[in-house]
Amino acid sequence: MTTYGTIPTSSKPGGSFDYLSRAKERVRSGFSTRRPWKEMINFRSLKLPTGFGDAIGRIRTNFGFFRVNYAIVVLLILFLSLLWHPISMIVFLVMMAAWLVLYFLRDEPLVVFGRSIDDRVVLIVLSVLTIVFLFLTHATENILIALLIGVVVVVVHAAFRKTEDLFGDEEEAAGTTGVPSSSYS
Repeated sequence: MTTYGTIPTSSKPGGSFDYLSRAKERVRSGFSTRRPWKEMINFRSLKLPTGFGDAIGRIRTNFGFFRVNYAIVVLLILFLSLLWHPISMIVFLVMMAAWLVLYFLRDEPLVVFGRSIDDRVVLIVLSVLTIVFLFLTHATENILIALLIGVVVVVVHAAFRKTEDLFGDEEEAAGTTGVPSSSYS
């Protein structure tokens, strides 16, 4: 019997270990776009923007460049704000685990009762459930203030961080972009 065109699968008893190693690799690849913290918090790179247009341009560039770092900062601020609300903290951690399992670490489409569920539906359902469950813990004001503080911290950093030194690093990190390096000079 020939098996041309078939993809070999592992039938080892360590299926859960295989899932954990795949999850670890996906988390690692997601965090690989995180920039070094020293580069983000370089005090020599902080300067007042020359105008509103310059500030908006810096925010766009820095948000694209430090996207993962900014997400970590906002989540850390939210996490710290929930330390005084243990029930909210538990809900936050449970929902974070649900996000990891159902959205971020999945390789195949989610199938419920024999039907394939679209990623957008999973995203919307998880977002709504996270918001509803956190608001049911009676920490609504605390969560909103923490998110507001996180957004303000990110926007202020992005507006004040100069972007002139980011392009060369971005090109190196992305590999060849098809754009000649002399265009950034």
